[in-house]
Amino acid sequence: MDLTTKYMGLSLSNPVVAGASPLSKELDKVKALAEAGAGAIVMHSIFEEQLAQEALALNYYIEQGAESFAESLSHFPPMEAYKVGPELYLENIAAARKAADVPIIASLNGVSLGGWIDYAGKIQQAGADALELNIYLIPTNRKVSGTKIEKAYLDIVKAVRAAVSIPLAVKLSPFFSAPVNMARKLKAAGADALVLFNRFYQPDIDVEKLEVAPRLVLSDSDESRLPMRWIAILFGRVRLSLAATSGVHTGEDAAKLILAGADAVQVVSALLRDGIGQLTKIRDDMAELLAAKGYRSIRKARGVMSQKNCPEPAVFERANYIETLQSYPQSPAAV
Repeated sequence: MDLTTKYMGLSLSNPVVAGASPLSKELDKVKALAEAGAGAIVMHSIFEEQLAQEALALNYYIEQGAESFAESLSHFPPMEAYKVGPELYLENIAAARKAADVPIIASLNGVSLGGWIDYAGKIQQAGADALELNIYLIPTNRKVSGTKIEKAYLDIVKAVRAAVSIPLAVKLSPFFSAPVNMARKLKAAGADALVLFNRFYQPDIDVEKLEVAPRLVLSDSDESRLPMRWIAILFGRVRLSLAATSGVHTGEDAAKLILAGADAVQVVSALLRDGIGQLTKIRDDMAELLAAKGYRSIRKARGVMSQKNCPEPAVFERANYIETLQSYPQSPAAV
């Protein structure tokens, strides 16, 4: 079966992509991901806060030296001594690009217009094949409307597009009130692809310490149904590449998303839980399943079960709501 696919203009050997995760922080794991068959690798995210904090830290040490030892400015240690996270990230991109013969996609995580927009240009210069923009915004201000939130996203995409010429993907939140309309606006702003969906990590409460605590919970296969639904709806409605993320743990999960209309599927939790070798299994099982259904290529399988091509398109909307509720079997105790 021909597994090749196009994702935002990039040629991939197959649609299974290693999503942004701590795995790509180490060059040997980047190599392992490529050897396991990743169609592309999304680098771990660099955060807007990191760029701001590291820049402030660098400025502090330089100024501290200037104030304390003004007569010794010529004896400053080399700038490598103050090498900061953002610089290392650029080096990691360049190293990954040389080490892995697959597209390398950088990941920027932020929410405001600022220095990180300029950093996008440096990412391109470092050799990234594309950039995934992870706009992580939790709107808590009661005076900020949904329209303003949309405008903030669009302004950021426009600014980044002005800074780079490489393909640009936007990792989109599932909480927009009109996702199809927003997708079309993002396309007009300069996006080449959408990644559905940004999986916001939820805080937990430690009742013993009475503290709000971060707690990472890995996804499961059921979580793939949300991106699957919206990819199926968006397929054919927007001229954007579509990638799915969240809940891709098996070849069947990946096959469903391809049938819904995805160009690529990103895998993270399965690799963290089961190891990098799981990527190979997902790819091979996906190919076997689609081939068994008579599809000779990813191109032929893609979108077959989208809303546009599905025999019953209403199942992706409200028509399936009552049927789904009524289909759940009641236990004897509930009767």
